[in-house]
Order: sequence, then C-alpha cells, then structure tokens
Amino acid sequence: MSRKHVLLSAALAASLLVAVPGSGAAAETDYTLKIDAAGRGPSIDDSMYGVFFEDINRAADGGLYAELVQNRSFEYDPADNASYHGLTSWAPHSGTVDVVDDSGRLNERNRRYLKLGLPAGVINSGYNSGIAVRSGERYDFSVWARADQAVPLTATITDPAGTALGDPVKIQVSGGWARYTGTIRARQTSTTGRLLVTGGGTGTLSLDMISLLPRDTFKGHGLRRDLAEKIAALKPGFVRFPGGCLVNTGSHYGYDAPNFERRRSYQWKDTIGPVEQRATNSNFWGYNQSYGLGYFEYFQFSEDIGAMPLPVVPALVTGCGQNRATDDPVLLQRHIQDTLDLIEFANGPADSVWGRKRAEMGHPKPFKLTHLAVGNEENLPDEFMARFTRFRDAINARYPEITVVSNSGPDDAGGTFDRLWQLNRQAGVKMVDEHYYNSPSWFLENNNRYDTYDRNGPKVFLGEYASQDNRFSNALSEAAFMTGLERNADVVKLASYAPLLANEDYAQWRPDMIWFNNHASWGSASYEMQKLFMTNVGDHVVPSTASATPSTQAPITGAIGLSTWATAASYDDVNVTNAAGETLFRDDFSSGDSRWTKSGRGAWNVVNGAYVQSDAAAEDTLVTAGDRTWRDYTLNVKAVKQSGREGFLIAFGVQDTGNYYWWNLGGWNNTQSAVEKAVGGGKNTLLSNGTRIDTGRTYDVRVEVRGRHVALFLDGQKWGEFTDDKVAEPFRQVVTRDLATGELIVKVVNAQADTARTRIDLGVPVASTARATVLQGRPDDVNTEFTQPIRAVASQVRVASSFTHTFPPHSVTFLRIRSRS
Repeated sequence: MSRKHVLLSAALAASLLVAVPGSGAAAETDYTLKIDAAGRGPSIDDSMYGVFFEDINRAADGGLYAELVQNRSFEYDPADNASYHGLTSWAPHSGTVDVVDDSGRLNERNRRYLKLGLPAGVINSGYNSGIAVRSGERYDFSVWARADQAVPLTATITDPAGTALGDPVKIQVSGGWARYTGTIRARQTSTTGRLLVTGGGTGTLSLDMISLLPRDTFKGHGLRRDLAEKIAALKPGFVRFPGGCLVNTGSHYGYDAPNFERRRSYQWKDTIGPVEQRATNSNFWGYNQSYGLGYFEYFQFSEDIGAMPLPVVPALVTGCGQNRATDDPVLLQRHIQDTLDLIEFANGPADSVWGRKRAEMGHPKPFKLTHLAVGNEENLPDEFMARFTRFRDAINARYPEITVVSNSGPDDAGGTFDRLWQLNRQAGVKMVDEHYYNSPSWFLENNNRYDTYDRNGPKVFLGEYASQDNRFSNALSEAAFMTGLERNADVVKLASYAPLLANEDYAQWRPDMIWFNNHASWGSASYEMQKLFMTNVGDHVVPSTASATPSTQAPITGAIGLSTWATAASYDDVNVTNAAGETLFRDDFSSGDSRWTKSGRGAWNVVNGAYVQSDAAAEDTLVTAGDRTWRDYTLNVKAVKQSGREGFLIAFGVQDTGNYYWWNLGGWNNTQSAVEKAVGGGKNTLLSNGTRIDTGRTYDVRVEVRGRHVALFLDGQKWGEFTDDKVAEPFRQVVTRDLATGELIVKVVNAQADTARTRIDLGVPVASTARATVLQGRPDDVNTEFTQPIRAVASQVRVASSFTHTFPPHSVTFLRIRSRS
C-alpha cells in the first residue's frame, strides 16, 4: 500500500456521479444489451479473485489470530509505538511487578519476561473493550513459568470489577522454565473481560508467553472462527500474504545480536517454529507484531479455505515512502537463499531440511506453492529490477515451475509505473503486480483500462485496489471496474481487493473489506460486492455489447487554492487571468488574507508580504479564493518551501474541499510530483514525474486551463499537460458462462440514480425463468455491526431469448440464465 494513500480522508463523500436520488420515482434511461451466447471469450482461471491479507488495522494480533491476551510476551517497545512499554495492556494487581531483559530469559529471540515478587499478580485487558468470552465456551490458558521453589499460580477471567466470569485454573510452579496449561470454562458472556494471573507464597515467580485462546477456532488451527468463515465464504482463489508495506520496509538485516534490530522487513524464518521461539518485530503500521500468525499459519489457512498461497518476500529495496536500496551483496544472497528455502519449506519432501521443519509443525504434505512475489510498491525502478532479476533467476534455476511475480510501484500511472513496466517487459517477467486506490469516478472512467494491454506481454496481478471509502457508491464503482477485469481475463489473471480486515478501534486505513471488534464482525458494502463476484465467476467470458449512457462534458471550472502537506511553505503574487488576458484575481497579500477561505487546518498568516503556512506537521491545509464558475483561465503564483517532508500544492478547478484538481509538487516525501484529481474527496493521479522541490528556492508556477485541457509550467518550462476527457460510465456489464450448470451469468452494474430499462438479446432459446441476485441501496449506505443495509437479495425473474429488464438505480444484478440447448 502506498504510504500517501494512508493520509487520505477517512470519511469521503459519495461520487457526484452516483448521487442520492431525490424524492419521487427515479428517472429512466434506455439501454440495449446484445449477447453472443454461442460465442466464447477469454477463459477465466479458478484463481481469478482472491484475498490480500496484511497485518494492518490489527488484522493479525487482535484479529484473525485468535490470541486474546495482548502483549503476551512483554515485548512491546517504544520502537513499535511511542506509547508502548513492556507492560502495555497489563496492570499490576498486587506485589512487585517488573519486566526484565537479562540472561534468565526464556529464549534468545523472546528477550523479555515478567518477574513477580510474591505474592503478586497482573491483569491483562486484551483488545478493544477487553477479553470477549461466551457463556459455556472453553478457553485454553497456557504460560511459561519459572520459580525457585514450589509456588501456586492462579489464572482467572474476571469482569473489570474483579468478579470471576469462569472457573479458575490452578497450577503449581517449580523449577526452571516449563510450560503449564489449563482450561477455563466461561460461566457468563462478556465483552469486557480481564485475565487475572496471580502467584502465591514467597520468593520470585517468572512468567512469559501468557496465553488465552478460545478452544473453538477455525478448523482447530488457532484462527478466529467468525473472521475466517467470512473470508472462506468468498471462496477465494488465492491468499496473498503477509503484505504490503510491512514486507519491504525497515531494516533487511536479521533479529541478531548484538543490535537486535526492531524495525525489520518481514523475514519468513522469524515466523515459524514454536511460538515462544519466534522473533518480535515492529509493525510498519504503528504497533507490535508477535508473529503468532506466521508463515506456517498462512499456508495452513490458505489450504483450509481451498486457496492458492501467494507469499511476498522483500527485494532489499524499501517502498512505502522509505525508498532506500540496500547495497550489501552478502545480505542479498542471504535473502535469495531464504527465498529458495521458503519454497522448500512449502513444497519440499518431509525429509528435506526445510520440509522437515514443516512436517515437525504438523504438515508433512507439501502446501503446493506455485506463485511467489518479490517486492512491493518499490519507487526505485532500476534498483528494484536489478535485485528482482537476481531472485527470479535463482528461483527459476532451481524451481522453474514457480511463477515469480514482479510489480509496477504504488500507483496506476506515472513515471515509476511506466519505467517499471518497461523493465518488466525487457526482463521477460511473467506477471506484474499493480496497485491503486482511487476515487469512485476513476473506477467508472477506467473500465477499459486493460483492453489495450499487450496480450503477449506479462500478465497482470491486480494485488491491491479499492475505491476510497466503504459506502455503497464505492462498491458500485468497484463493481463497474470488475466487469472490465473479467472481460480482460486473458490479461488480468489475479485480482484482490485491499485491505481485507480492520479492527474498528485500531484502524490505520479505510476502506476495508471486513470490519470487526473483539466480539463481532461484519462485511462492508464492498465485501458483499466482492462476494457476489467471487462466487459467480464463470469459466469463460461470453462476448457482449451494451449501449452507453448519454453524456456531455463541460469545461473544467472552479476557483483556485493553495495547500501544504507536512510542510511549511510561503506563497506570493497570485494572479489569475482569463483567456483574453484580463485579470480575474490578483493578490500580493499587502492587504492581508481576507479574500481567502480557510479549511481550519494549518497555521496561515501573512508574514513579510507573503502568505505563509508555518505548521510543518499539518496536512491538507487547503485555502481557496476566487469563483467556482471560472473557466479558461491562467493561474500564476510564486511558491517557496520553508521546511518539512514535502513541497507545495497548487489547486485549480476547485468546487469545494472534496472536488478539485491540484498540482502536488514534491509529494510522497519529496520523491515525485503529480497532478491529482479529487472527486467526492477521493483522489487519483492524472500524471506524474520525479520532480523534487528544494527548500528555500522560489518557484514560478503557472497553470493554464482551457476547456478540459490543462498545461503546467514550472519556472517557465512546460512540466506537463493533460486532457481530462474520460467519461464516468455508470452502466457496465459482462457476461460469463458456468460450464458446470450451463448457465449464462449476466452481470449488470447500474451506478446511477436512474433506472436502466434494458432490451436484452440473447439470440438463443432459454428457460423462461432465471435466478436473479441483486445488491441495491442508497449511495451513502454503510454496513455496520448493528445494521447491514447492503445485502444480496435473491429472486426469480422472467426471461426469454429477447426480453426487457429494468435494472434498479444504484444496483448490481446477476442473472443466471439457463440455455435450453
């Protein structure tokens, strides 16, 4: 995931193109849909749609991994999060309580443990509101403990006031480190439970790896049942794991003495074997990851849900805003060997070195690994490709059956994207992973994105994509785009929405497919949409054509704006003229800033005759001026970066704070510059290059808007130009055939406020009724824990070889039509 996208607003408005209908009956638009039922388009692989799991939003610890104790091994550290310490989520109950890091530790890579001066005790508060338990359910307690003399240990689940919610576990501890276990049966249901662990007697009691797991987990493999079942219900063809930004950020060196680097890329060998021996690591998303959910568990989960495993390993080039290449030949060779060992761990016989480790963990049979990705969203194309080909060549030499997946950076277009695609083609890469998070309008405009891709070039793995919110309007735009993915199934071989999971109390990113807390989970509108597509794929495309929605395009209109992002900057001599050269607006700030409208973010003041935003930490500080009806104008302004991570932003075509264009100069931690378009708050990039902004230098910025064409000049030199003339088509369709049932699956998206009365011509005899599955709602509908307005509704409808069907406004309809022949 691109670090920049994390900073987008978490509450984006619905696209203007799928506006909320007014009162009264919806208007009606006529369409035609002609289906060549006897024709055959591209085959669709069983693995077409899958899921992408990354430990973001507490997706692993506190999420899919069923462990109920937070910070069970006392490894939390300020390196993970500035607020963390060894007793985070723990509270002393009595006696002396200390977290110790000394030679008495349980394991070298699990370095801290708890020392109690008896009698003493501690309380763990779990995740969210506490430890959730259900009456009658069993919970397995375990702890590693050491005591100089025999002492009693008691573990109890209580409410916040200390009242027991279940029967306690009582253990006698003596001697050196040993693992002790017991089972607690809950007598009451609670979402605010606590785990109380106490030791009696005198002396010292040492504890580590204090664990509480529900007995009832998904297929008995330690994963939270409701979350795993929701993922399984999608019937995913693959599971991409473990990331994402946490794969290739931080140090690529190991968790080794004497430094024990805490911020490391995801290195698979850290995550296997007994959980008490696994390393700890700082998670890129701002918390600790225990690796209780590690590579073995990922492989096991993939197998349990019938999905192809697709791991991602670091390429020694960091992405996600870090953008560093590690130049260490010995380290590079170690990571290449680790990747070869990973393939042996997954596929090797049980008597091989790494296959034996898999067998020792309980799985002697291979996991049938076929695809493996190297790298994620690298912004340094040449450095990445030099390392990627080393990995790829080594893998192909030993395991030629493995498809090695490359990538095209963090966005759908721009200099990095173009260069990486060029290098991938030159290197003969088999598959390229594309990522993008864009506005609903972008997805409506780009249904034909893959129509022109080279059929003989690398195949596409769309590993991460989403429209920038969790409203139904976002799901509709994604559905419209997915019809284009299926139509191009000969190019797009794999696709996965992202992210998959989000704990509502720990979310770093929105949108997400499945939301949860400590006791409940629910699918977003996009989950319901993905489920509809993923469980009705079909075996091959059936050729079809549909008429388009009548539309007209007005010129770009709007006011102007100035902004910053994590940067202090100053602006001066703002001048706007029309196409005839007449002045529309001029401000040298000699009379203050009364003509500018502030958003409330940042610290804007006139200083020494310039307009200065002085808060170098503030983000999205947009101020605006002028008339929203302006068209065909030229904007000139002088800009100076004073301090901070990025550059400055010049806005034009501003309608409001969610609908505008801006020229982002020195964005993405001053690694590139781009023009971004915001619609309903969601942004997408129109063009970009590697321009960086120098601190203290005055830049002359000019933007020329003519119709829907825009030219941009920096210090008198043309920087770039674009014409924004794509149409956001709300009516999209694709048809596939299910060979097992003989059914045509007609999939129609109507992402607008009008009903779509459609004449459908099949050209072959069909049964008189068809199964219809419909998702319909208001554009702003959001599924929550307490209400899910977006749910699939099934029915029977009348059909014929030629018939008229009216598709509701704001809807997706799947018709399964059986041919008589």
